[in-house]
Order: sequence, then structure tokens, then C-alpha cells
Amino acid sequence: MDVYLDYAATSPLRAEVLEAMLPALNETFGNPDSLHGYGRRAAALVTGARDKVAGLLGVRPSEVYFTAGGTEADNWAVRCLGEGGVVASSVEHAAVLSACALRGGKTCDVGHGGLVDMTSLEHTMSESDGLLAVMGVNNEVGCIQPIAELAEFAHARGAYLFADCVQAACSQDLAKILRHADAISLSAHKLGGPKGTGALIVKKGVPMRPLIAGGEQERGMRGGTSNVAGIVGFAEALGLAVAEREEFCRHTGKLRALFEGRILAELGGGATADGENRAPNISHLTFAKGGPHLLNLLDLKGVAASGGAACSAHDPKPSHVLIAMGRSPGEAAKGVRFSFGRETTEEEVRFAADAVVACLR
Repeated sequence: MDVYLDYAATSPLRAEVLEAMLPALNETFGNPDSLHGYGRRAAALVTGARDKVAGLLGVRPSEVYFTAGGTEADNWAVRCLGEGGVVASSVEHAAVLSACALRGGKTCDVGHGGLVDMTSLEHTMSESDGLLAVMGVNNEVGCIQPIAELAEFAHARGAYLFADCVQAACSQDLAKILRHADAISLSAHKLGGPKGTGALIVKKGVPMRPLIAGGEQERGMRGGTSNVAGIVGFAEALGLAVAEREEFCRHTGKLRALFEGRILAELGGGATADGENRAPNISHLTFAKGGPHLLNLLDLKGVAASGGAACSAHDPKPSHVLIAMGRSPGEAAKGVRFSFGRETTEEEVRFAADAVVACLR
């Protein structure tokens, strides 16, 4: 049996999404910025997708900016939103941390469970900082950050809050997050949509600088021919995710409980679950006898998992997320992320849990 438990890295393209994209890949192939009929029909698809995304998130269409994915959206937000400096949590995605460094920003600590340490944040953020970047759900251990509390903290200091919601979109109420956050980033392929497409949502009034010069697209803020099919697919995938969120959480939460219960019962103290206040679709486990070899053994048994973010899979250094959570480099090298999707079955979870135990024994 082949079992895919790496949905946090990417998810398969849903049939409904592909069907929605086909017209933009075939007959409606025009450049949406062209003035003839072909262009107008393509532009109508983009406008419709923008309106749909805005309606799903409870924002204005003018607050929706389409991007080439989550990494681009993260860079745009951290490098170009607000005035002054930026502060990010130490467990952010590499896209946020790298962009924060380019802006000369700072990082605040998190606690042992992965949540932002408010005392550290108070000491780190100064009056000259205009942007706080904290992700909605951590992409490695699944911690759900207190966005409402963090937004209140930032706003009290005259700063804006940006929340990377790439990993949060399947399990969290994005419209609720946007009632507090000033901007969020999203990525289609985490939702059963196409790779290479995402969005940055920025509320009206937030100071914003262009990301890519050279075109009038995205209201002059991001030049380049629009990825019409990708944008249509993103809107369709987001709509499905919003409609199915509660069922998704129930389904994946049940699978995680089954998976972790089976492993912990067999291994006892040889395995620990990492993080607190976790999203239901992510299970990050640290094994006493773990390490990169475990992923190889699981792969040979047909189980696909990861050591953390796919963007850092080829980096030999241990997870910066686990290091920030107080683990030693040795401990951080022994963690494995398992993540579940709507297609994952109980049979697959039992098989994968038994494979983990067999590999470690």
C-alpha cells in the first residue's frame, strides 16, 4: 500500500478545480489585459475569481491581490507593507524570516509549545516597528497562534499584523482571522488547487508598496500577465475548502487521534507529539530513535511523510521551528511531520502507524 501523509507540503489537484480551470486553459486563452473579445472574456474570469475570493473572505475585491504562490505573497507582505521595521516570530516559514532579514527586521521567541511568547514580543517590538508577522498555523508542528490577541497587541502600538495563512486555510475560519489581521497570505496548492498560484489579502488603508514593476496588473502593484487558469483554480479550491472546513477538521482530527494513539501506545516514551493548540490535520512527532533515516525507511514501506517544510527539505540543518521551541539540534533532527487530507482513509492511517512502529523497532 502507498500512503501519502504529506498534505502540508502539497495536496492533489481536485477534480472540481481542474474542471473549473479547463475553459481558461482551452477556449478562454486570451490575455486578460487585451482589449479585444478574447481578452475581455479572460478578464471576466479573473474578475469573477476575485469577486468570489473576496466574498468567501468577507473583504472587498480591491483588497485581493493574486500572486504566484505563498512564498511570493509572504515576501510582498513582509517587505512592502507598513512603515518602519518588522518583527516576526521565530517559527515563521522561511519566506517570512528571509524577507524579514532583508528588511532588517527582528524575531521574537516562542514557548516550548510553539506559541508566541508575549513577554518576548513586548521586549522585541519597538515604537519604530510598523509590522508584526505571525503565521496563523505553523507549517511544521501545526500550532494555531492567537491572531486576535496578536492583532490587538500590534494595533495598540500603531503597527499592522500580517498572518501567513498558507497552512491555516484548510482548518481555520479565514474570514474570522481577517476581522483581526490586516493582511494574510494564501496558496492554492495546499487546498487542492494548482501550484504556482496564491493571494495576498491587504485591507484598505494599509500602506503598501508595489512588488513587481512593469505592468498595470493587480492595480499596478504586481506586474506580469495574469495566470488566468491558476486564479480560477485558486478561487474554486478556496470555495471548496471554506464549505468543507468543519468536515475537514472532524475527519482529519479523527485520523490524527487514531494515528498518534496507535503509535504512542506501541512506543510509549519513545515518541512525543510536538506543539500545543494544534490544527487537526498535522501531527509532528519526535522519536527517540528517529532521524533522516526514518523517512527513508518509511518511503521504502510506501509511506510519504516529511521532516518539516518542503522548502527546506534539502537543508541539512535541523528544523529552525523545533530549535526555536527549545529542542536541542539532536532532538530537532529526530522529528517527522505527518499531515492528513480529505482523501486520507482510516485504513491508510493504520497502515502508516504500523509502518512507523516497525521501522523504529
